[in-house]
Amino acid sequence: MDYKILLENAKKNIETCRVCPQCNGKACRGEIPGVGGKTTGSGFIRNYDKLRDIKINMDTLYSPVEVDTTVELFGKSFKYPIFAAPIGAVKLNYGDLYDDYNYQKAIIDGCKNSGAAGFTGDGVKEEAYEAPLKAIEENEGWGIPTIKPWKKDEILRKIKKAEDSGALAVAMDIDAAGLALLGMQGKPVSPKSAEDMKEIISSTSLPFILKGIMTVEGAKKAVEAGAYGIVVSNHGGRVLDETPSTVEVLPYIAKEVKGKIKIFIDGGIRSGLDVFKAIALGADAVLVGRPYAVAVYGGGKEGVELYTKKLGRELNETMIMTGAKKLQDINENMVTIVK
Repeated sequence: MDYKILLENAKKNIETCRVCPQCNGKACRGEIPGVGGKTTGSGFIRNYDKLRDIKINMDTLYSPVEVDTTVELFGKSFKYPIFAAPIGAVKLNYGDLYDDYNYQKAIIDGCKNSGAAGFTGDGVKEEAYEAPLKAIEENEGWGIPTIKPWKKDEILRKIKKAEDSGALAVAMDIDAAGLALLGMQGKPVSPKSAEDMKEIISSTSLPFILKGIMTVEGAKKAVEAGAYGIVVSNHGGRVLDETPSTVEVLPYIAKEVKGKIKIFIDGGIRSGLDVFKAIALGADAVLVGRPYAVAVYGGGKEGVELYTKKLGRELNETMIMTGAKKLQDINENMVTIVK
């Protein structure tokens, strides 16, 4: 299988996503359920467009070196700083070909085979969280379950299940507090205070990641709450319209909390070049969402492995063309932001 065939297969298998040549949010704006951004779709679109405004500074005047794309996180070594973002309730948003277990099984297997890892999702139905945990258990804990900001008792119960699965870490997509669809289905979510999060995080020995941080103040609160890491994320533009892009706020957040907490970012990342840009502006690693769903629907775990290696190869090539021997060498001087 090559990537072109994967995309052709995905077009046949996904009921909502058009599998556009550029996954930029323009054709699917406002399509929720579905894969679009909320209302005008500008949050999703801006994530993609602002990454295009970042250009890479080429420099090949250096002694040849072997490039190293590995990253150390959660006490483990990963071949690439690339993770599949959590996507839950896949039948609702993508179609009936996969249920939550088989979708997440493809993500976990494919990522592990290619030296990466995947975050798994959550949803109104219990199976949306528990079925992916089975896939994590079957891969010796090689995954990161993500919990919605439910009531505290349910969060603590789900953290315990994550621990029992042997998971690498556990996450909460705190930005899911804006998912009105959950409340419409009878299970509302809500924001959480820094004090709430400190209590929740202290309940587990697992590294805890807060996904959905978009301000410096939010990042500071995550540090104070004891989080292992944050994901700079606007939930793919699906919870609030007209937000800044994630890559616009990343440098400000990194300037304040880099070294105090691990920094992940998602939103519009579509290539290894985008991975490079995110790391140059302060991220330790990236999450990629919609394209991984396309990879699953186009090729199962083999599609996930193919897509991950594609991103990794592009990152490797970009590092060669800029003189970065390892991820720690990538810095803001290697990119230019076009105003």
